[in-house]
Amino acid sequence: MLRIVAMADTHGLHDRLEVPDGDVLIHAGDLTRRGTLKELAEANRFLASLPHRYKLVVAGNHDWCFQEDPRLARALLSAATYLEDESIVLGGVRFYGSPWQPWFHGWAFNLHRGRKLAHKWARIPEDTDVLVTHGPPLGFGDRLRDGSRVGCEELMRRVRVVRPRLHLFGHIHEDGGLWTEGGTTFANVTTDEGRRAVQVLTWPPEAAVEEERAGAGRAREAQPELADSFRTGLVV
Repeated sequence: MLRIVAMADTHGLHDRLEVPDGDVLIHAGDLTRRGTLKELAEANRFLASLPHRYKLVVAGNHDWCFQEDPRLARALLSAATYLEDESIVLGGVRFYGSPWQPWFHGWAFNLHRGRKLAHKWARIPEDTDVLVTHGPPLGFGDRLRDGSRVGCEELMRRVRVVRPRLHLFGHIHEDGGLWTEGGTTFANVTTDEGRRAVQVLTWPPEAAVEEERAGAGRAREAQPELADSFRTGLVV
């Protein structure tokens, strides 16, 4: 059984978070606010203080240092494995991470919609189990306050081909939550600078069922808003 602990959009405000224990910690981007190496060093100290055996990071649009000085940024992030269009296998589960997003106010890791983004997403291996991107696909966790959707259509097309069992992302602070389509569970794991809870997901499904039987009552007492929305079993 793997407990996956996931967050995004912390923007350096890590002292606001209560981080549950688990096996794999995933930060889906925007560790920093201005993307400086100093901020990254502070985020690295936060990650180093956590007990999780494995820690994975994908950059977000605020994390300029990974785009402007990638060698030094990777060296500074000593407490986690940074994934930029890369895979890693942990406990037999293949994770793939990528920071790209549709063009957004001139921030980092922007690409114009269409061919350029499709080219990036084509690199996602078809044996990916857990996909981690900073931005959402079109239609899941991508709704703004005015009701418009800003997710990436090209990413959604690739997800429907690859069919990862879990797709984690953030970026859109106002649409955190969990959805399922075609065997893929989509989770916008934004913490919205500490306003939302860090999410916990359990792999594989039979382990999730046993844990739910043992702890459902306690979870609903302690965090009623998380009991149904933030816990899921995943099928390998």
